[in-house]
Amino acid sequence: MNIDELNSLDEEGFLRVLGGIFEDSPWVATQASGLRPFADAEDLHAHMVRIVDRAGADRQLTLLRAHPDLAGKAARAGELTVHSTAEQAGAGLDRLTDTEYERFHALNAAYVEKFGFPFILAVKGHDKTSILAAFEARLANSAEQERETALAQVARIAAFRLHDLLGSA
Repeated sequence: MNIDELNSLDEEGFLRVLGGIFEDSPWVATQASGLRPFADAEDLHAHMVRIVDRAGADRQLTLLRAHPDLAGKAARAGELTVHSTAEQAGAGLDRLTDTEYERFHALNAAYVEKFGFPFILAVKGHDKTSILAAFEARLANSAEQERETALAQVARIAAFRLHDLLGSA
């Protein structure tokens, strides 16, 4: 699909194509639909990120909480979105040993307890070692730092997903 085809979709089609760009948060695509036409994927991404930035703390927290744990129980049970499944598999998180899985589980639990939402990392280009290092480093962040970092990672994930769809972002 290219940007012109995307711009020409009706609202339902636009939502069908872009509703999963921000994890289980189709409201971002719904709001972006009314801002067409977009010049390119980067323009679309910038508008979508701005929608999230202006959404307010409660809606942002809901967006953060929509993300699955990395290498979590939902991943092992095959209950992730198509995007998340592919992203986690690309980082090797579908091939963890039981010991590695337990380490991820413990870090996920500690992170959620401290921050109130799952650890979010755009895993493209990462492997289990670099993900674990990021996990441990970010657990030292303040709540405000981590919220900002998590939202930046959500935007990065969306950029990767748009790139996969449209060829740039």
